[in-house]
Parts: sequence; structure tokens; C-alpha cells
Amino acid sequence: QVQLVNSGGGLVQAGGSLRLSCAASGRTFSSYSVGWFRQAPGKEREFVATISIGGGSTYYTDSVKGRATISRDNAKNTVYLQMNSLKFEDTAVYYCAASILDRTTSSSEYEYWGQGTQVTVSS
Repeated sequence: QVQLVNSGGGLVQAGGSLRLSCAASGRTFSSYSVGWFRQAPGKEREFVATISIGGGSTYYTDSVKGRATISRDNAKNTVYLQMNSLKFEDTAVYYCAASILDRTTSSSEYEYWGQGTQVTVSS
């Protein structure tokens, strides 16, 4: 079992920044790749970013590329998503998830999910 706790969301003005956190417990966190997904009201859940098991590879959806940075600190058992230059369109509930597969963008390949954290960007 892997349990993930999301935090770091909040209300921010357009152009501002947030750092989202995903803290893990249970199975060895370093054995899993981690992805971030988001879901806006009335929209389907979409992929945002993922980081490989070793932390050496990252991948981002085009809409956040250049504004988001995913990183992991295995010593702290935590993965982060730093988002800068936030836009109103970034408003959503953000979820982190863990997968035994490496660098996948498919939500179906992620077995363990956090509870989500709300990000609201005012225009």
C-alpha cells in the first residue's frame, strides 16, 4: 500500500506561484514514479506532469511546459509540483498519483492517488 497526501493549494492571483506537495507513506516511495493530474469543474481529469522513479526524467503537458517543475525528494518521501506564472485556466483540483510504471501519462496506469488539493487562480 502507498498512501499519498496532497497539500499546498490555495488562492493565488494570475501570474503568481504555488508549490504543491505530495507526501507518501507505506511502500517504499522511491520505487514508484509519480504523476500530477488536475480536474477542473465540468472537465475530465487531465495529465499535468510526471517524474521517473529515479527522478532523472520529467515530462509535462504542453499547457504547463515552461511554467511547471516536478521534483522529488526521496529522503523526505515527497514529490513537488512548482507552478509559476499561473493562469486562470490552471484552476482545478490537483491530484498526485503513484505508479509502478515509469513515466506514463495515462491515469489508468497510476494505482495510488492522493486526495487532491484545490488551486484557484483569480484573473
